[in-house]
Amino acid sequence: MERETQFIGQSAAFQDAVDRASQAAALDRPVLVIGERGTGKELIAERLHRLSSRWDRPYVIMNCAAMPETLIESELFGHEAGAFTGATKTRAGRFEEADGGTLFLDELATMSMGAQERLLRAVEYGEVTRVGSSRPIRVDVRIVAATNEHLPALVDDNRFRADLLDRLSFEVITLPPLRAREGDIEVLATYFGQRMAAVLGWDEWPGFGPRALAAMEGHDWPGNVRELRNVIERAIYRWADPERPVDALSFDPFASPWQPAARKGAAKAESAAPATANDAAPAAHAPPSGTVSDLRAAVDAYEKQILSDTMARCRFNQKVAAEALGLSYDQIRHALKKHGLNQ
Repeated sequence: MERETQFIGQSAAFQDAVDRASQAAALDRPVLVIGERGTGKELIAERLHRLSSRWDRPYVIMNCAAMPETLIESELFGHEAGAFTGATKTRAGRFEEADGGTLFLDELATMSMGAQERLLRAVEYGEVTRVGSSRPIRVDVRIVAATNEHLPALVDDNRFRADLLDRLSFEVITLPPLRAREGDIEVLATYFGQRMAAVLGWDEWPGFGPRALAAMEGHDWPGNVRELRNVIERAIYRWADPERPVDALSFDPFASPWQPAARKGAAKAESAAPATANDAAPAAHAPPSGTVSDLRAAVDAYEKQILSDTMARCRFNQKVAAEALGLSYDQIRHALKKHGLNQ
């Protein structure tokens, strides 16, 4: 998947985060970017570099979570030949590579306490010392770091250095999750849909149908914009008729009647699976069997079971559940109230 560098969105929450990044870019100070996975932390970090006075100097990225604890210090600060087994030659670290530019530390919270201590020294004094050396090297690097963790809580748990947090938190930009970006879901979906339609050679973009739009708005998007892009692109390429609005989404690419049996926690995962415009329809429920002595009570119980199961499958989103059952919003609200399911 190619790198996406555009900022798409019109919600006030999203625009505020972008504006804060633009304002902070001009100052040669550390910035922390906080947000759930898929919210665009990497794009904000790149914006901070591109709009700074360092825009024409190196922009170096390091994913701290991808580095084993035994190698992270070597990657950050470099090493001398013979410093450890396998170090056959001297190697510059990421700080030296980023000299004069910006170093983006992704997944900062995964860094070990030892690496945090050495990072603190580099930030405070502008000096790094290669592993196996005693000679410090001067570097001029701006730090931008990102995480999906609440760092003050990690400090309280003694899992992150308070002094390092103080040094890095000159500005903290917290990105809103997609579910909090009012109006942006359809805007982003249309953008990704048009791009995918062009890739597939469609003559024109037909838009989305009402069922797909309702499913989008009813989904929680735990993977945020990254998840949205995958869902939309998958829907476009699976859609058989480019002349009609795309009206079927699949949130779970692994969903299949032939999928391998899940292990521990399968039942819990299944009950929490997100609903789609296709699979939100109620499953066929067997009517009560045996002798019925009270028809009204039996019908009410059957209706309550269908409502309860459908709401669970639709993640308790009344709009999506109403669509799945062929009811209006007012009708499903009345039915839920009738059976005491509107809590």
